[in-house]
Amino acid sequence: MARSRLEDHDLDSEHVSTMTTAPSLVFDHIAVVASSLEDGIAHVRDAIGVDMPAGGRHPRMGTHNHLLRLGPTEFLEVIAVDPASPPPGRPRWFDLDRLSGPPRLANWIVATPDIRANLAAAPPGCGRVFEATRGSLTWLIAVPDDGSMPYGGGYPTLIQWPKGPHPASTMNDTGCALRRLRIEHPHAAQINAYLDPVLRDDRIDIVQRDTVSMRATIATPHGERELA
Repeated sequence: MARSRLEDHDLDSEHVSTMTTAPSLVFDHIAVVASSLEDGIAHVRDAIGVDMPAGGRHPRMGTHNHLLRLGPTEFLEVIAVDPASPPPGRPRWFDLDRLSGPPRLANWIVATPDIRANLAAAPPGCGRVFEATRGSLTWLIAVPDDGSMPYGGGYPTLIQWPKGPHPASTMNDTGCALRRLRIEHPHAAQINAYLDPVLRDDRIDIVQRDTVSMRATIATPHGERELA
């Protein structure tokens, strides 16, 4: 994972004042990154006993995905480089160009009605607004220029969907739901300070640890399972 840069930026009163005026954020989805889509799908199947339904391609990033509904406005994504797509001419999102090792739960994404306002209130390193597409769907997402995930995945990626039904509402319901999301990070206190004014979700726990890691507890038709 990318090295955290949060340690280089201390909180100050100006940041805190800006954060309190930003729109509220809501949990949107979690992402498993993998060297291949097949490996990522197998990783999820082994962990929670559910097959990931098909998603689509992201031509501007040269990636593709599978998607699993976790609720009317929430889902799980497996994403990988699409070998059938030409190189995008820029670093791919989710740090996929530097990915090594087995598939892993590596990023969490929160939705906002005003991505530019929340990005202005976010800590440095959370990226720029990027217009993404999958099929007929177009949305805005914050992506760092180097393709990294904000603070190694410890800080959420910001996304803004178009007005209308959430994409998860059209996904097949397999009876899965997020119960808990635990994020471990060396700078958990700072991350919480940025998020507390704008994100309220009792399922999400950000705790202090020496390394960055993530674990989700998901309710499935087979009972609660852990995905990491």
